[in-house]
Parts: sequence; structure tokens; C-alpha cells
Amino acid sequence: MLTISAAPLTAEASYKLMSGVVVPRPIAWITTRSAEGLVNLAPFSCYTFLAPKPPLVGINVGRRGGELKDTSRNIHASGEFVVNIADRSMLDALHLSADEHGPEVSEVELLGLAVAPCETLAVPRLADVPVSLECRLHSIQEFGDLRAEFIVGEVTTFHFRDGICIDGKIDTRALDPICRLAGINYATLGEIVAKAPVRRTPHSTS
Repeated sequence: MLTISAAPLTAEASYKLMSGVVVPRPIAWITTRSAEGLVNLAPFSCYTFLAPKPPLVGINVGRRGGELKDTSRNIHASGEFVVNIADRSMLDALHLSADEHGPEVSEVELLGLAVAPCETLAVPRLADVPVSLECRLHSIQEFGDLRAEFIVGEVTTFHFRDGICIDGKIDTRALDPICRLAGINYATLGEIVAKAPVRRTPHSTS
């Protein structure tokens, strides 16, 4: 068995280990709007949901050279963002949207992606994704020596492509989501294994 002490590791070395172990990770494809009105788009794979009522999602956004990324800067300024969920057909565009560009570049325009207006936000959502979550900023907390930000948003509106949400439940196969692995590796859903329901207490949400 290989045993590695965490304390001597550089941030890069630790990241390689953690991003290879914490898999598969869902990807939040986030749209924000700059003060100049440009729509920024970037993928983040440290992403999860935190609470059902109100619905809260959390995204970890690191820094670039010690400075806030465009996504963080725009969320700080506007207090809003959209979590878009890409399907298998959008993998190339999702991957390319991770390229580093200056704040004067709109990745949405660069990649030729269509947008649609939101119900409660000024920032638009991606028009062709299977799911979009309109989010208002709830809180931001810094973690670690590199001061990565954990951004929590309250979902104000859900958007679903036809056939995704049926009787209040999500058809995972129809969603066909992309997940992130280590490095530049991605995956899609493999075999889905159904089990018998487990017994829960009346107030359980697990």
C-alpha cells in the first residue's frame, strides 16, 4: 500500500490526488454577466447541492494567480449566476469554455452558443442545455491557503428541457449528463443500477 503524507505536498500535487479520487464529479457550467454586459461562461466540477428548502447549491471557484476569476468577480458584483447542466452532445463546447480568456471575451459568443432570458435574473441561461438553475448569491466563504471561494447560491427557478422532468422527478438517462474525472478526462453515464428503497425516518433527506 502507498501512503502519502498531505502536509509536504504542493497545492498542485494535492490537487492531482484529490481530483483523481473525488470522482465522478458533476459539472456546473456557469453563466454570469460582467459590469460591461458581457456574458461569461465557465465550467466548475467542484459542485454539489446543499439543501432542498430553500434549494441551495455550492460551487468551489479557485483563483488564478491569486486573483478572482471572471466568474467570481461577476458574482460578487451582481449577486447572481446560472448553473447550466450540459449533456453529452455539448462536451466539446464545455471543454473549450475552460480556456483562459480576458474579461473582455464572452465565451458564449466565442463558441456560438445560444442564450435565453431568465425569469428572475438579468444574466441569461444557455438555451440548449437540458437543465438550467437560476441562482441568487446566498454566501461566499474562503477556504485553504490559496483562498478558493465556496460560492453558495439559492435556486430561484428551474428550467428543464421537455422530457427531463416528469411528475417532479428527473429522468437521468434523458439528462445524459457529463462528469469530470482527473486531468482532462470526462465520462458519461454507464450502467445505472436500481436497488430496493431503504427505510427512512419521516424527516430524513438523505
